[in-house]
Amino acid sequence: MVVPYKHEPFTDFTLEENRQEMLNALKKVEADLGKEYPLIIGGERITTEEKIVSVNPANKEEVIGYVSKANKDLAEKAMQVADSTFETWRTSDPKFRADILFRAAAIIRRRKHEFSAHLVKEGGKPWKEADADTAEAIDFLEYYGRQMLALKDGVKVESRPIEYNQYHYIPLGVGVVISPWNFLFAIMAGTTVAAMVTGNTVLLKPASATPVIAYKLMEVLEEAGLPAGVINYIPGPGGEVGDYLVDHPRTRFVSFTGSREVGTRIFERAAKVHEGQKWLKRTIIEMGGKDTIVVDNEADLELAAQSIVQSAFGFSGQKCSACSRAVIHEDVYDQVKARVAELTKELSAGNPHDNSHFMGPVIDQGAYDKIMEYVEIGKKEGELLVGGDGDDSKGWFINPTVFADLDPKARIMQEEIFGPVVGLTKAKDFTEAIKIANNTEYGLTGAVITNNRAHQEQARRDFHVGNLYFNRGCTAAIVGYQPFGGFNMSGTDSKAGGPDYLIHHMQGKTTSEMF
Repeated sequence: MVVPYKHEPFTDFTLEENRQEMLNALKKVEADLGKEYPLIIGGERITTEEKIVSVNPANKEEVIGYVSKANKDLAEKAMQVADSTFETWRTSDPKFRADILFRAAAIIRRRKHEFSAHLVKEGGKPWKEADADTAEAIDFLEYYGRQMLALKDGVKVESRPIEYNQYHYIPLGVGVVISPWNFLFAIMAGTTVAAMVTGNTVLLKPASATPVIAYKLMEVLEEAGLPAGVINYIPGPGGEVGDYLVDHPRTRFVSFTGSREVGTRIFERAAKVHEGQKWLKRTIIEMGGKDTIVVDNEADLELAAQSIVQSAFGFSGQKCSACSRAVIHEDVYDQVKARVAELTKELSAGNPHDNSHFMGPVIDQGAYDKIMEYVEIGKKEGELLVGGDGDDSKGWFINPTVFADLDPKARIMQEEIFGPVVGLTKAKDFTEAIKIANNTEYGLTGAVITNNRAHQEQARRDFHVGNLYFNRGCTAAIVGYQPFGGFNMSGTDSKAGGPDYLIHHMQGKTTSEMF
């Protein structure tokens, strides 16, 4: 019997026992630094001469691992394996597939701090953020396993006395999963196992900045009983391997999480029908956000300031759900502005290894340069309240940065920065605040801080985002509790961790038997 789903609890690192366990896990992970990792195609380990070098963003001289790099030929080999394996995997018992997820979740749970330590090293995550990432990976495994059991017998439809009708779901085929570096374990695991547990075979191309943790997931799934060829691990350059597989006539669907630029490109390429292709490819795409916290004049102002700061600077703002804008009622604007500045000045950015900093690094040099360019833009567009500086001499560190008194149409209020930068602007009333909150091309998350019930209901109706939160920050959706996905240029709103997410990886089939 499968017990009811509950999300994985978070670790309290103020307890000395937990702190010591995490330090021990970090030592264990450090012993593996600099190892080589092969591709996995059909269960076969394949080593290539060309390598992806994964480095610690908090200490760029520290190499996490050397990962073999796939090319077009190896991508084609992986496609043939996945295509062939699909013919048997699609008929496998859904209970067997779900059990693999439950076993994998148990393995990760037993080694939870070890996986979190990998995220500290490879992703530059502070302990709290790493622990939450690992917990979310466990949640995806547990939740999607249960969802598959709920869907395995189909959905009831009506029959007449002369017939028996059934409606059930069948897998699609070979899926290409292109995962991001920011939730390097959770989203990578969730998108991969959702495709697998629904009976599809998978070509997993993890982000080039964080490929080692994806290899670690492969090891766990193999230990849990995953047959060879069901998931194939093929890290490689997006412009070569990614494009080739998106265009491939045997690709049935593409699951992507990442930037708007790449997501829209995948959406466009997947729409083209190639020679030998006999289906329209499905896309499951989650892109970025320009997420807003609205502060009403009838609000807990301390809660508002805390929510803005925590949502803006958790994991250095490198979340598609991060607060990058706050729209504050003019009556309380100065108070909230001052408190946000005070709270931000209390934060520090540094190596997350010893858990002494709220923020770690940004992911790489490209991210550092882009964010610092936006900081310079912000200095021209508004008042720099806090931060605005960085240091890339050893790792890629940017101090938490707040700009105030911005025009709602300013670039740093419209464009996704994906770093520790938040902009503040004021609104003359609540209706204008919601209008400003909706004035971007995105629609992922948002929050409203208010004690006015009528304004809550107004926001519930008119604030056009996929995830809307009241009287809390706009990050930290929990699998099974707050299904996650956005509108407009934030993606296809497939709602990861929700009751209908798996259906995106399947197609409905009706059978009707006459008596």
